[in-house]
Amino acid sequence: MIKVTLKGDVVKEFNSGITAYEAAKEISMGLAKAACAARINGKNCDLRTPLTEDCSLEILTFDDEYGRWTFRHTASHILAQAVKRLHPEAKLAIGPAVDDGFYYDFDIETKFTPEDLEKIEAEMKKIVKENIPLEKSLMSRADAVKYFEEKSEPYKVELVQDLEEGAEISFYTQGDFTDLCAGAHLMSTGLVKAFKLTSATGAYWRGDSSKKMLCRIYGTAYPKASELEAHLERLEEAKKRDHNKLGRELELFTTVDVIGQGLPILLPKGAKIIQTLQRFVEDEEARRGWLLTKTPYMAKRELYKLSGHWDHYLDGMFVLGDPDDETKECFALRPMTCPFQYQAYLNRARSYRDLPLRYNETSTLFRNEDSGEMHGLIRVRQFTISEGHLMCTPEQLEDEFKGSLELAMYMLKTLGLYEDVSYRFSKWDPEDREKYIGTEEQWDEAQGVMEKILNHLEIPYKVGIGEAAFYGPKLDIQIKNVHGKEDTLITIQIDQMLAEKFGMEYVDRDGTKKNPYIIHRTSIGCYERTLALLIEKYAGAFPMWLAPVQVKLLPIADRHLDYTYEIKKQLEAKGIRLEIDDRNEKIGYKIREARLQKVPYMLIIGDNEVENGTLSVRKRGENGDLGSMKVEDFIAKAVEEIENKIR
Repeated sequence: MIKVTLKGDVVKEFNSGITAYEAAKEISMGLAKAACAARINGKNCDLRTPLTEDCSLEILTFDDEYGRWTFRHTASHILAQAVKRLHPEAKLAIGPAVDDGFYYDFDIETKFTPEDLEKIEAEMKKIVKENIPLEKSLMSRADAVKYFEEKSEPYKVELVQDLEEGAEISFYTQGDFTDLCAGAHLMSTGLVKAFKLTSATGAYWRGDSSKKMLCRIYGTAYPKASELEAHLERLEEAKKRDHNKLGRELELFTTVDVIGQGLPILLPKGAKIIQTLQRFVEDEEARRGWLLTKTPYMAKRELYKLSGHWDHYLDGMFVLGDPDDETKECFALRPMTCPFQYQAYLNRARSYRDLPLRYNETSTLFRNEDSGEMHGLIRVRQFTISEGHLMCTPEQLEDEFKGSLELAMYMLKTLGLYEDVSYRFSKWDPEDREKYIGTEEQWDEAQGVMEKILNHLEIPYKVGIGEAAFYGPKLDIQIKNVHGKEDTLITIQIDQMLAEKFGMEYVDRDGTKKNPYIIHRTSIGCYERTLALLIEKYAGAFPMWLAPVQVKLLPIADRHLDYTYEIKKQLEAKGIRLEIDDRNEKIGYKIREARLQKVPYMLIIGDNEVENGTLSVRKRGENGDLGSMKVEDFIAKAVEEIENKIR
């Protein structure tokens, strides 16, 4: 007998060798029915895992992250089995679970159509109805290669050959279908009650544009039909909010093939939002003691060699000239501003009295993103960022890091994005030393300092191994777009290495020269990405302070134009952004147009308004008729809403 510690520190005895699933059945049949995976001694496991010694056991359901992953991973195998039944000639690639569902990649001659997806879904329903058990088995690497070669599955052969010599490789079989897989999986196909195939698209094998384009089918799965329906409703809402769609409809930005992918053009309305954000950020940073710099967009390779970017980031840079020809000058567009702002620090000798020294810049940067990675304004090749670098003494580090984080939080709260973010403590990977500069001792010290700060500030973070910058650990503030794709919005990094490389020093109180700590930070992140997220957050209906057009003046007839232009002058004198719709159209049409443009306020001007010196005010949204208002009262209301950045 073995002792197994369950939730709530309850200890139960089982026969040695019992599987996690069998233990779940002994605990409760209801728990066994809901079981997706297990966690044994803190490690996520398959339900088929035997318990052979005293341990802790947690049965994971769909409500747990790994349980959901297991559930949807099983759904991806059901999808693959259905495709192989309908298209035996299709070659299998990979089929993982993802945040909101799953996908599987296939090598097949013709693309999948919506009609094909319907047929595949129908076949998947048959497989679910058959309630086929999933059985796990092990095979040697050599036998696995032979097995897939006999099955004519070249992608699986490649995956197996990438594994270590002598590795035991796990397979899962469900009826007539067997797949290479580390697991975990549900006990049978019948547990996947509700699913939907959502789209079919192309995807390069292993994400490499030099390799074959495969056909990828996306889907999602839930234990209950009601949960699936709610998810599909969220997907429809996401489509409506997609910044790629809305941003073009609202004439905020566009892209042009002859300019290039990842190089968006901000149209006047989009440019106005960015300008408003930049002025807000620069003014707030100045209020907090940041000093504005303006540095070049490019530099000679020697600068990037000094910083380490040439060795660690060259593939992500746009190079002007031959990077390998040392006999000629070679320049590169800057992917970040740090080595440039360091030159401002080096402009003269520094003392401890100069520190902390905070430099900020509205920086246009250039990164050679892979074509498959780019998406609207979220990931582009040229972008503008609220960048800053702060030089300080070790004693000042925690307060300055806290100040940088408080600035970022203030920005997020003002924009309305604060509740949507999560935090990742990005560390180095000591198993991949070539990616980083510095010694193990330096990394341990820098990460120890950051960990202490984050814990002291009670920041709820996850750890990302291998996600650090090549010169130091960082706090990444993460956010998801409407489709669930996570990106970094804001980052704050601790760096104790580049100051020494650049010869940055200060004279301390005791007269000795020391290298400052450096904090790399953004306060609002990349403006283009932030704009994309704001479009999606507000479905294009921006808070008034951000709206490119804050007020629309709608005269009913030409005889009301003189009064309308008087109002225009009064509003513009208070800095309110407005447009006049003086077209010869019916007022109902003008109101509908203003609503489609998501303008915060519409001011309708007719005979009564001219006669009484008033305005008929409509606010954006349902039941937005505010009735008649004096001009000065509306101006006071609008100015208060703008100045206080009311959302």
